[in-house]
Amino acid sequence: MSESIEGIDYKEVIEYALDPLIVHSQLKIIYINEAAEKFFRASKEEVIGASPVDIFKETSKPAIIKRISGAYSEPAELIEETIYRMDGTSVEVELYCHPIMIGETKAIQTYVKDLTERKQLEVVKNEMSKEINEIASNIVPISEGIAILPLVGAINQERATHLLELVPVKVQEQRVTCLIIDFSGIYQLDNLVVDSLFKFNHVLNLIGVECILTGVRPQLATEAVKLGFNLKNLITFSTVKDALSFLQEKKTN
Repeated sequence: MSESIEGIDYKEVIEYALDPLIVHSQLKIIYINEAAEKFFRASKEEVIGASPVDIFKETSKPAIIKRISGAYSEPAELIEETIYRMDGTSVEVELYCHPIMIGETKAIQTYVKDLTERKQLEVVKNEMSKEINEIASNIVPISEGIAILPLVGAINQERATHLLELVPVKVQEQRVTCLIIDFSGIYQLDNLVVDSLFKFNHVLNLIGVECILTGVRPQLATEAVKLGFNLKNLITFSTVKDALSFLQEKKTN
């Protein structure tokens, strides 16, 4: 059987597209798909006939008009912009448009991608990165070669991985030979996090740094055993004070 795409219903294709799509010509919207109706919070009847420029901020409109003018001959580059829905709410989006022909009429098809979720994730990651750097920077020198790293709050897999990357660098910069990692401020853990955190001992040993764990709660110890960690190979104490007493006694013997 000979197959050809010539018989494909173009309108049906874009109607089923998941991303909002707008078709416009001569600064007038002539079609939007169902996804665009939901995104702009308006029906086709409310949007068709309006100018595609109206959804942009006043300061952006001159550049958008120039961009649309050029898109009749070749695809325009991908950009990020703030646009407005029909209810007045603003949203950051990614826009891509390219020329199409509707019969003898030159038109432009614009793809709209909502960046809200991505922007929120970027904020969360930036905040987390800042927190990680603050934690890693809180390696507190106690005496020559000895320092304490107090871990606090909730440690998820990503934070644990970043700490595993940053802490060895920090201890080398500070010429630490023994690092006491205090877990007493940790209130939320899972199996993957326990796995990452207990790797501190191995990684630090590889670079010649002795690792002592303090404040290891029963929950953390239980999870470590479940994961197959041999706690006998780790130096652990209930408190930082106990760890310091051990080091002092070790130094005098």
